[in-house]
Formats: sequence, structure tokens, C-alpha cells
Amino acid sequence: MSYNTGEPASKIIETLKGDQSADGSWDYPFDTGVKTDAYMIILLRSLEINDEHLIRGLTERILSKQEKNGAWKLYYDESNGNLSYTVEAYYALLYSGLYSKSDSRMRLAKSFILKKGGIEKAELFTKVMLALTGQYKWPHFFPLPVELILLPLSFPFNFYDFSVFGRANLTPIMILAAKKYQLKTKNSPDLSNLFLSRTHEFFSANEKREFDNIFNTIQHGIKSILMAPQQIRSLAIERAKRYMLNHLEPDGTFYNYFSATFLMIFALMSLGHKKDDPIILKAVDGLKAMECTIKGHPHIQYTTANVWNTALISFTLQNAGVQPTDPTILAANEYLLERQHFKYGDWVIHNPSALPGGWGFSDVNTFNPDVDDTTAALRAFSPLVTEDSALRSSWDRGANWVLSMQNNDGGWPAFEKNVDKKIMNLFPMDRARFLVSDASSADLTGRTLEFLGNYTNMPKKNGKIKDGINWLISNQKKDGSWYGRWGICFIYGTWAAVTGLMAAGMDREQNCIRKAVTWLKTIQNKDGGWGESCRSDIENKYVPLGKSHVTQTAWALDALIAAEKQPTSEIKAGVEYLLQLYDKEDWTKDYPVGQGMGGSFYIHYHSYRYIFPLLAISNYEKKFSQ
Repeated sequence: MSYNTGEPASKIIETLKGDQSADGSWDYPFDTGVKTDAYMIILLRSLEINDEHLIRGLTERILSKQEKNGAWKLYYDESNGNLSYTVEAYYALLYSGLYSKSDSRMRLAKSFILKKGGIEKAELFTKVMLALTGQYKWPHFFPLPVELILLPLSFPFNFYDFSVFGRANLTPIMILAAKKYQLKTKNSPDLSNLFLSRTHEFFSANEKREFDNIFNTIQHGIKSILMAPQQIRSLAIERAKRYMLNHLEPDGTFYNYFSATFLMIFALMSLGHKKDDPIILKAVDGLKAMECTIKGHPHIQYTTANVWNTALISFTLQNAGVQPTDPTILAANEYLLERQHFKYGDWVIHNPSALPGGWGFSDVNTFNPDVDDTTAALRAFSPLVTEDSALRSSWDRGANWVLSMQNNDGGWPAFEKNVDKKIMNLFPMDRARFLVSDASSADLTGRTLEFLGNYTNMPKKNGKIKDGINWLISNQKKDGSWYGRWGICFIYGTWAAVTGLMAAGMDREQNCIRKAVTWLKTIQNKDGGWGESCRSDIENKYVPLGKSHVTQTAWALDALIAAEKQPTSEIKAGVEYLLQLYDKEDWTKDYPVGQGMGGSFYIHYHSYRYIFPLLAISNYEKKFSQ
């Protein structure tokens, strides 16, 4: 059976070419819902930077996402709503000064919060934000003392055993908790009506017991430092401050992460910096620069995704037949070349022999590269590497950095090598595994193997490839799937693993491939598509979305295309679904299939609805329609 794939592919190609920015990148939104919009309002009001136009626009976006029951949801099928998310939205709307508690929408939100147990049932990071803005009491005992930053690398666990995302967010929190800092203004709202028990507890009794053991271990290490306790604390706070200031990107943001920058601003004020300090004002301007527009409303992105978008789109366009010498591709290449890293970042702590050469995720990253963005950029360069000396040099540096980042267990992490100590899993914080670990994952390992197998001359029997294959085989779930860390979730991981194993030379008849294929076929929807819920990463098992999602359909379909010799009925149904519905308009269009922190932080990539259907369609054509 043949399909007319040309028209949909041509439309997507035309759209992508038309959406390219003047600098050669694609700046499709990195849409993380209304959390960052709420925090931006709270930040601006706390600093008394009264940008009324922006604040009004952000409140309108927040209200446009409110559910009929008064709550806000992280994703469409999240039961009745999300308590912490609703507290944050409610607080921001009140602090904006544009809405009062008597507003019907605010009354509904309050009712939802109280029904869910009140503000004291919010998650840790929400409580931190409430504490530093004067709405919640800091705990007398905070289980991660700032002195943690002084522990040597030889200690059973230390500051650099946290993931870079964890360090970026925990560093300012440790300063703030040590200082018990609070900032209220004359316009601060009063959230006392959102408490039920007024306990102001940060942690449950069970969490406290768990933290006692960890705290005692930290204290034991701190006592080995030959200084008076007050000297140790002062030194630790100074080192934490220096860590933040030494990790500012050119735009003034801390790692170019919204949450880390938000927290850093308050941490600096707790240390005596004024609201109009140039460092703080530059950081605020950096956050403002991450504004984009979605459906007529402003949205403050958590970070920008320009490098990721550009690398994926450039490669996908070339895979679909756009010539490497096309002006669109050449402009993208120039942009990517300028974004390659030459600075050492924290990754060097666990990988001291490697030279810089990776790519970061956002437009302004200069020292925080990741394996996924690096292999994506290298794929985009691959057709011209032998003809362009600049690309060749860039390629060599990038490929060497990727190879150096392989973990000792054979898999690949995102940002840092071997940051996966088992003792760190004992931390009882909300979703601690997303903060403390940068472990090998199926999506990173699979895509790295796919890059090495399809775009380098590395022999398939090379030890690094073998180790990667073995890691994937040993981490396959019993049902045949793999868990993907940075996407939703088991479809994502299985796609990356299958395409990686096939590129690395595995026979399609191997048991792990057949199990994965069977699993994908089993979960296919009747309409030919696939769809998985964000609940999968919370429940740690596959949860169907109940409706097909275009991006997830493309992932599953691409995995089957890689694993099968001939187009099966499942592949045909998947292709038919994409060709007919790749541009469908329903609630799934905005459903997040990217994940930053399970249960708290999900991402809707506006570029994905173009990238992955085009990739799957073109791979189908190349394999089965020649």
C-alpha cells in the first residue's frame, strides 16, 4: 500500500522554513504552563518593579487556564487539579493587585485549595516561595544546611553529587533557609485564609525522620572542618554566593533557569543586595527576555529551547530531502556553530580529562552542555562535515565530548557523568530523584547509540557501543518498554532505545527488540495512533492518555519503522493517522509530552508537532517506498 506522503511533508517543510528566525534559529515556545508566569508576577511585585503591561498580560494568561472548579492543572487529564499549582496561581493573581479575594474565580480557587487540605499540603518548592515572600514560616530545622557545600568530594555525598539542576535550585534555597529570609511589601496579599491547620510544617513526620539520618551524616562531615560553627556558616554562605555568581550566563540569569534565577535574586537580597542592585536588575531583564507569546498572551519561558529546536529541525529537514546547501540549513549551521561551548562547566568535576565541545539547550547557554543537544547538533552537521573544515573541527570536539560522557554503567546521562550515587536516593524530598540524580536513561543512551551507529564510523563492536547496548538490555522493563527521563514517557524511552539498538547493529529478531515491538503494537489505539499520559512518570508505569497524540504517534511509529523489514498493519495504520491528523486541532495539541520534573514541571514543545511527524513520514518513505 502506498501513501501520498508528499503533501503533508511539503506543508510541514514550508511551515518550518517560514518560521526560521533571522539568526538562523527556531524560537518556538518552551511552554511550561502558568507556573513561571505566576512566579514572574510575584517577583516583579516583590521587587516593586511595576511593569503593569506585562503583569496584566500574565494574569490574563493565568486566568485563561483556570478550570471550572477553580483549580489549575499541570496537564489535561490530571484528575481535579493541582494544589500547589493552584496556590501559586491564586497568589500571583492576588499580588498583581488586579483581582481581589471576592472575585468569583478567586473564591473558586480558594475553595479548591481548602478542599485539598490547605496551603500546608503544597509541595516543598511552593512552600519555599511562600516562605521567602512572607506567607509561610521557615522551619527551625532545614535538612540541607548550607554547610553541605563545604564537604569535600571524598565525602560519602557532597554538593557535586546532586544533579546540576538540583545544585542550581538548592544553592539559593540553602542560603535562604539559613537566613530565614522573608520579603513582604505594602502590597503583599494575606494568604492566611488558605491554612487549615496553621502548622506551617515544611515536612511530614516521616520525612523528618528520614532527614535526621542524612542531616546527622552532614553534621559529622562538617565537624571535621576545624573552624568555629559561626565561621563555618559564614564560609559556606560565601561559597554558595560565589557559586551562584560564577554560574551566571551572559544575560545575567543563573544557569538560564527561571526557578534558579528567581531564587538567586531573593538569596542575594538576603545577603544585603538591594532591589536595584545591577546584578539583580540584569537577572530580571534576563528573565523578561525569555518572554514569548502564546495565543495572544505573554508567557515567561522556564528557559529558551532555540538550540534544541534548531538542531532537531535542521536535521529533520535534511532527512526529509532539503539539501544541506539550502540557505535554511546553512543559516542553522552558522547559528549552531556559534553556540558550541568552549568553557568548562561543572561537568568537568566528574569528567576531568575531557575538553569542552558540547552544546547547551537554550539560546544563551555557554557552560552547561548536555549530551542530547550535542548529538542533535552533530546530526544536523553530518552531511557537510567532510566538506567544511569548520564543521569538521566542531564535529570532532563535540563527538569526543559525547564519548567522554558515558557513565561507568555503560549508559549516558544528560548533563554530568556518574552523578547517581545510591545514597542520594534516600533524600525524602518531593520527587527527589529528579533533583539529585543525573543517571543513565534510556532516551539519552538510545539516542547516543543512534548517533554513533548512523552518523559515525565507529565499529559496531566498539566497547562503548557494546556497553551502551548492554545497559539498555539490562534496563528494559518486563513488558518490553523503556522509561524515558525527559519525555512522556515509556513510548518516548522505547522509541529512543529501539532506534538506538537498531543503529548499533542489533538484529531485529533479538528478544529485546521483539518484546518492544510487541508492546508498542499492544498499546496502539484503534485510530492507528498512540497516546500516553503524564501520569506515567508519577505512577512509574505506562498510563494511556485515552486519545492519540501526534508526537507520541510519531515516536512509536518511528520505532516500528526501524525494527520491521516490511510495513506491518500497525505501521500502515500509524502512517495513515499521521497523514490525516498531523495538523489536528484539539486538546492534545497543547498536551505536554516533555518532562522536567515529574509531578511538577511538564513541557509543551510547540516545535514537536512538526519535527517528529516529518521525521517518521520521511523515514517511512526512505525505507519502504524506494
